[in-house]
Amino acid sequence: MKKTLAAIFLCVGTFTQAQMQLPISDYEKIESQVIAWRHDIHQNPELSNQEFKTAAKIADHLKSLGIEVTTGVAKTGVVGILKGDLPGKVVALRADIDALPVTERNDLSFKSTVKATFMGEKVGVMHACGHDTHTAILMGVASVLSKHKDKIKGTIKFIFQPAEEGAPPGEEGGASLMVKEGVLENPSVDAIFGLHINSVLPVGMIGYKPLGAMAASDRFVIKVQGKQTHGSQPWGGVDPILISAKIIDGLQTIISRESDLTNEAAVITVGKITAGVRFNIIPETAEMVGTIRTLDYKMRDHIGKRMKEMVSAIAAAYGGTATVDIVNGAAITYNDANLVGQMLPTLQKTAGKEQVMLMKAITGAEDFSFFAAKAPSFFFNLGGMPKGTDPRKAGPHHTPDFYLDESGFIVGVKAFCQLVFDYGKTK
Repeated sequence: MKKTLAAIFLCVGTFTQAQMQLPISDYEKIESQVIAWRHDIHQNPELSNQEFKTAAKIADHLKSLGIEVTTGVAKTGVVGILKGDLPGKVVALRADIDALPVTERNDLSFKSTVKATFMGEKVGVMHACGHDTHTAILMGVASVLSKHKDKIKGTIKFIFQPAEEGAPPGEEGGASLMVKEGVLENPSVDAIFGLHINSVLPVGMIGYKPLGAMAASDRFVIKVQGKQTHGSQPWGGVDPILISAKIIDGLQTIISRESDLTNEAAVITVGKITAGVRFNIIPETAEMVGTIRTLDYKMRDHIGKRMKEMVSAIAAAYGGTATVDIVNGAAITYNDANLVGQMLPTLQKTAGKEQVMLMKAITGAEDFSFFAAKAPSFFFNLGGMPKGTDPRKAGPHHTPDFYLDESGFIVGVKAFCQLVFDYGKTK
């Protein structure tokens, strides 16, 4: 049953935890190494399902700590298991490891200059969403916790997940494939935690939201059929580019006129349109590819239904035909209300109460949602924006200018470590 915010904060008010804390020196020793790992991974990014060198680096590190390691999970994923000396629960910690087809524009000593082929095109490759940071932080957590097996109750699963940005067309990958392959079993996970660095949240801060925290992400392809003709004689054919423009315009009314945005946010975005080969030819066909983001499953269903009705109707009105194919991607990233209530004091203890803030839902998506659908989860944001920066001018995620202040990475290491110990003491 879903909890209300009142219930969550009741949990916070009544829950008590043992104040077991690791020595500050443990974190001081690992901070520079975490940053060094991040630099190395940032300079050597790999696209989804191609993270071979990154996976090898992770596996070698975990093995050096005496952690039991499994490689090749969901193609290129790595899973480490650390068994504490005391009986207890199984806690999973997750980091994603893939990069994006983005050409970096930052002037950094560790700037990525890597090139690769993505969907038939030569592209730059960049960790433009912070997965290099997530990986380095979790490697640091493994270093710290492996030294304290005698204090750990239960078992820790370190999940280094590939293809969070989506497997290449025609391939499986990511969290859904990890779940399919049983990553949350043997032993069965009692709770899973994840974090995401945030380039527009001030460094050192932690942002969280109970219940629906990040949107579901669906991919759509619209194919428009017209009739080819000379560009000087548009009356001789049916223009699929014009129809596409009308469809794009019409789709936005589903959001602005049909969706109750006081309930939750929703977005329809056309990210790619392809048509034609020459300036003076009206082509036969056009294709649009885009994304739908929703934070409510009823809204998700309604938007999909109306898109299919509207696309065909608009095309017919201009003499053409059109089809729309919608493929479900990540589900809504859902934070378990009880778990949030129990573990919020841990984040406040780690970062400072004034540094932990309740956030609004984000229309970005996370395939961490596939883990969250199988086990109680808590996914939170870690600030990476330099102090004093205007959030409107900070480099957004998935852009060539994505930039992070590394001084807050250690807060992520501390948060994960403390969550492990404090969750181990819950009943």
